[in-house]
Amino acid sequence: MAATVWNPGWVQEHTQPLAMHAFRMVETQHIAATMRLVDTAAEQDLLEQMLDASKPPLPLEAQGIHYLLAAPFRYLPPTGSRFRSAHMPGIWYGADGPYCACAEIAYWRQRFLLDSAGLITQHLLTDHSLYEAAVQGRAIDLQSPPWSQAETHWKHPSDYTETQKLGALVREAGNVAWIHYASVRAPGHACAAVFDPHSLTMLTPEGRYERWHCHTTRDRVTLSNGRERFDF
Repeated sequence: MAATVWNPGWVQEHTQPLAMHAFRMVETQHIAATMRLVDTAAEQDLLEQMLDASKPPLPLEAQGIHYLLAAPFRYLPPTGSRFRSAHMPGIWYGADGPYCACAEIAYWRQRFLLDSAGLITQHLLTDHSLYEAAVQGRAIDLQSPPWSQAETHWKHPSDYTETQKLGALVREAGNVAWIHYASVRAPGHACAAVFDPHSLTMLTPEGRYERWHCHTTRDRVTLSNGRERFDF
């Protein structure tokens, strides 16, 4: 391949309208945390409102959509992700099914434990909520030519140098809503990296999010919803 992995012109020439249903898992530990600090439900509601008011404001493009869909776009995380450099606006990541969503969570929970010297021998227990959204809009499909020729770069398990460059090209183009790509954590599955909040629509009814429990050790991560169990 040429020294420049991504031809900037591809972002205009090799995109297409795509749609998928995607699942995202979010940690719900904060609910238990605030419950321990108050005596009544009314006090907890007030505390939750105060905490929400302390968060960065939603960008204009993320206003008016469901709060779970909008949440990733309000932060400028100090660490990068596959398609986002450090301190750049957030991206909504989703997976094509519960197993793939669990695989993504399992990787990051174990990374968190292994990267923390004081936690490496501990067992971490966390609660998560799984919800489903529809994704649609003009997209890049990394599994199709010419993008597929860079597969070794966008499938790398930990080096995000080239994929973050692609994310920057997408932001500059301004007319690509999301990226469709093969999951690195769950081979045979697919993921979505969404840049445009308005390409997302919530499908899970309010309050019906599926609850999952996660048990993380240095050797294994187990996620279960009481009916299914996945070990990684």
